[in-house]
Amino acid sequence: MTRTTAPQTLPVPAIHARSWLLVPGSRPDRFDDATHSAADAVIFDLEDGVIPSAKAVARERVTEYLSTGHIGWVRINNITTPDWAIDLAALRGLPGLRGVMLAKTESGHQVDRTADELPGLPVLALVESARGIEFAFDIASAEATIRLAFGTGDFRRDTNVGADALAYARSRLVVASRAADIAGPIDGPCVTGPADLPAELAVTKSMGMSGKLCMHARDTATVNLALSPQPDEVAWAAETIDRLGPAGEHVADGSDLPKLARAHRINHMTGIFARA
Repeated sequence: MTRTTAPQTLPVPAIHARSWLLVPGSRPDRFDDATHSAADAVIFDLEDGVIPSAKAVARERVTEYLSTGHIGWVRINNITTPDWAIDLAALRGLPGLRGVMLAKTESGHQVDRTADELPGLPVLALVESARGIEFAFDIASAEATIRLAFGTGDFRRDTNVGADALAYARSRLVVASRAADIAGPIDGPCVTGPADLPAELAVTKSMGMSGKLCMHARDTATVNLALSPQPDEVAWAAETIDRLGPAGEHVADGSDLPKLARAHRINHMTGIFARA
């Protein structure tokens, strides 16, 4: 298995998944609703979404669910905590486990250690601190890292910055992902109401991020639509390929080649999401 052939979650491959729905592992009553939502991927949460006294029960509920014909990802606890090893022991060998999200990732070594405990499974590295941002390329370059994700809430607590000061961190994750040749990163969770979500997603897309964490199933369809190629982009791609030729037969100058490459990327993504 390579980072570009990692197991799928739902019909959209994990490297292209737009909406990643977090569900508390302590709330099994929400599991079926999550897996039947529009989410491209579902993450059962054993970390911050579960109070310490409920972690053991949450672990049992999630392992039971992923052992009975259901699939999904699991957010495991910080590698510096005792719960990390307990989580891994519980998850090892589960037939429905598609990968893990490693909370508070701060080095590629942490990804490597996690992957060693779960051979063959990809790791979604959740970066939530100043140190994690500074080591973003190291984290993205770890063999098991399939994508980076941005934990905006914990990052703001760690750095004491406001919401309008997150552009630098987002850019670092985007650049690190491209430099390490992995898919674009996943932005922090939707924290506003449905009315403000389109503005949030406009920031996500403009920063070059290609996914979004979700706390509510209601947001997943909106995320999927916003992070898919838009009708004007699809029309532009078709016109560009027709004008320049699929293989660049009619390219006139150097500026045409990047346009053609972008048009093919839009076509490729449109096809992937149309099959979902």
